[in-house]
Amino acid sequence: MTPRRILIIRPDRIGDVVLTTPLIRAVKQSFPNSFVGVMVNSVSGVLLKNNPNIDLLITDDPHGANSGRKGFWNQVAHLRSLKFDTGLMPLPRERHAWMMFLAGIQQRIGVGGKIYQILTGTKTVSRNKYIPLRHEADYVMDLGRKIGITVDDIATELFVTNEEKEHAKNFLAERGFDPDKPVIGINPSSNNSVPNWKPEQYVNLCEKLSDRHQLFINIGVANTHMENQFEQFKKKHIVYSGSDLRELIALCSMLSVLVSSSTGTQHIAAALKVPTVTMFCPLPACSSKLWGSLGNRSEVIEPTAGFCQQRCPGDPKMCTFDEIPIGSVLSRIDMILQQSFNGN
Repeated sequence: MTPRRILIIRPDRIGDVVLTTPLIRAVKQSFPNSFVGVMVNSVSGVLLKNNPNIDLLITDDPHGANSGRKGFWNQVAHLRSLKFDTGLMPLPRERHAWMMFLAGIQQRIGVGGKIYQILTGTKTVSRNKYIPLRHEADYVMDLGRKIGITVDDIATELFVTNEEKEHAKNFLAERGFDPDKPVIGINPSSNNSVPNWKPEQYVNLCEKLSDRHQLFINIGVANTHMENQFEQFKKKHIVYSGSDLRELIALCSMLSVLVSSSTGTQHIAAALKVPTVTMFCPLPACSSKLWGSLGNRSEVIEPTAGFCQQRCPGDPKMCTFDEIPIGSVLSRIDMILQQSFNGN
């Protein structure tokens, strides 16, 4: 029997790419002799480097190297040359529906029922209006189930090389960090995509942790406002604003725990089996049931009962989790550290 050649297209955000790793693993486990290609974008695609379940990473950059008609048709020709027989598209995009169709991929499966999916003959899986509510990674796995995958393991995974780990260790050591003591990761930025504390609240948290622990504060790239907010911690701790995503992944693998709202960095930490303390909105579209950490030690903190029904502003860009006190986060951090370092 000819080995299958399967393409998975996931060219979007960090968290979404991480949550596709269970599908990638399940495809390879179910079809061990298959050739698995994954199409990604030029930024978040590096998350999947070194993944042993991927035979080929294909970058699609519609605003750069693959822009315009020429770029599109070059991609079509490239996919056609790879002779994929199956294409899975967890994020519905017209560009990729037509790309798979024109590349001659016989079995094409996406999510939803857009007009272009009908025109291209793309089969679909429905999320049934998120009833019952499941994890995003489990919804993604539905595409694999459509081609016969029976694996239900949705733990995420990322792969860091020994060289990358050594670089991360040296990075911390050069800045005075003791490798035998805990490193607390703080990720205050969410790009206004989800409910989150104000930066000032994260500053207050860091002030309470500063004398007892080593802090790795990831403020994001080119974020002057955040850099000013956390200026006071630069002498003793690390305020990180690097643009190398592979470096950030390796540094996250060194953390003892990560504190954040529901962000891509949270999913990176979870995929590396780093414990997470994450603030979540309990409403379905933002809930931990849909977007929670997978495969690691995970502590979820939500606003007090009734907040979302009575006082929620209704816009994630405006919700600042005022109902979540610093003490709740501190207690979860302490609990994780005590269990991790005392062997309980």
